[in-house]
Amino acid sequence: MLRSVYWVFVVTSCFSLLRADSCRAAKARQNRSSTKPNIVFILADDLGIGDVNCYGGDRCQIETPHIDALAAGGLRFTDAHVNASVCGPTRIAIMTGRYPWRFGRPQPGGAWGFIGPRFSTDTYTMADMFRSAGYRSAYIGKWHLGTVMATKDGQVQNENNVDYKRPLKVGPPEYGFDYSYILPGSLDMYPYAFAKNNVWQGEVTAKKGWSAFNRVGDAEKDFEDYKVLEAFYRQAESYISRQQPEQPFFMYLALTAPHTPTSPSPKFQGRSSLGVYGDFVMEVDHAVERVITALKKQGAYENTLVLLSSDHGAASYAGNILKATPGQIHLLEEQGHYSSGPHRGYKFTVYEGGLRVPLIAHWPGVIEPGSECGAIVGLCDLMATFAELTGGEISPQQAPDSISFASLLHDPASVGERQNLIMQSIGPFVVRDGDWKLCICPGSGATGNYGNKPGIDEAWRDALARFAKTPNWADITRAPFVQLFNLSNDLHEDQNLASKHPDKVAELIALLQQQIDDGRSTSGPKLPNDRDNISIHQRLPEFVQQQLR
Repeated sequence: MLRSVYWVFVVTSCFSLLRADSCRAAKARQNRSSTKPNIVFILADDLGIGDVNCYGGDRCQIETPHIDALAAGGLRFTDAHVNASVCGPTRIAIMTGRYPWRFGRPQPGGAWGFIGPRFSTDTYTMADMFRSAGYRSAYIGKWHLGTVMATKDGQVQNENNVDYKRPLKVGPPEYGFDYSYILPGSLDMYPYAFAKNNVWQGEVTAKKGWSAFNRVGDAEKDFEDYKVLEAFYRQAESYISRQQPEQPFFMYLALTAPHTPTSPSPKFQGRSSLGVYGDFVMEVDHAVERVITALKKQGAYENTLVLLSSDHGAASYAGNILKATPGQIHLLEEQGHYSSGPHRGYKFTVYEGGLRVPLIAHWPGVIEPGSECGAIVGLCDLMATFAELTGGEISPQQAPDSISFASLLHDPASVGERQNLIMQSIGPFVVRDGDWKLCICPGSGATGNYGNKPGIDEAWRDALARFAKTPNWADITRAPFVQLFNLSNDLHEDQNLASKHPDKVAELIALLQQQIDDGRSTSGPKLPNDRDNISIHQRLPEFVQQQLR
């Protein structure tokens, strides 16, 4: 009965939104030919595709009316993917339009939020591209791309030597953003403090830790985990309120939820019948509402493209138990809620539950309300897409793995330009080409520490036992050491076809090797990778390497 009432509310709300949008559309079309669109990109953290009602349907037990309304008034991509099922590499690909494994070693830094820059400040970023198009840009939320912090001893930053009275030496401004308000790492990674335009906010004099992993470290004295999500959407509201019609803007809002610690604000505690995990997702939904409301209040709604996605699938250790508990996501499934939707796997894995994400685009007067697109897209494609929409500059040497999907916004039934996509779990490569998907590893491609089974070592030992002889390098590019799925009729990835289709396996291996060798996956001149001798076998266990020597 409650779900029936909820859907009546959503349908009624969406109908009202669509009717209002149609009234705004005529005015929007009049202005669009001469006005560049504002663009807002909202990236949730660890939000599974099944955590959102408009994707999860009956297998979703969380109310997300505002995200659902965004989809009802816009376009829902059903085959959108991240480039890795772990957050750092995904964020690199988004920011640069380049596959993360092409970059060299990150710059020195400490653990957790003290990590050094993931790539050089000379790298052409999304913010640089927007600046070339005449935009102002803002980054608000979880950064996790590394910083350079001032230290008391002049040594590389670590957990004991940061000087919080001095600004960051490298942060979002050095990557092209005009305004920034960030948390350096995730919500469960200290330092627990905000930096605004590289300046630490408040007094970082405390030691704190939160539920989940309870990592205790440097914290601003008034910092509380349950206040962070609201701090970010209030910053987003404030930024939008300062914008002027004649100046187009880009805002990247990187939310920290529902990533652990699962810590909804008191206003959302007890909202969801699913429990505290549902409460936290509902606050993410509320953040979307606040952004849309702010755009309308500022008169910017009609000329703003809003996109919503997630950095990868849900974590298997997250749920209603606040302490990170391996495999506890299955307890949510017992309640009828499937964070991965119809897919197999979770964060860290090679499977679709870790790699396939929600992607919603909303643009009044341009995107047909209630649209759906089944074309393959990657979040690495955002940079080329935004460049096409804004007139931003991208040279042949920049964003070499980004393919625009701008045409799909206007015609979602058309054939997209992207036909293949390279992805990863925490290491092992995944090659997608049409409906075919090759995982270059046995098992989940995850360590197995957090409930993703089987882990890398266990899966390799099992595969070696089944192979029953000492393999060579050619052998481990074939069954039983790889997994091949046809997603057109096996969305849950239950049928490994590698032994039945060795030619297809070889074809996809060759595709990956070619894109490694070319330094790019788009057309253009060959480019060097920052790392030499990139192997198609990522994170190969040492005991396997010993047999191959």
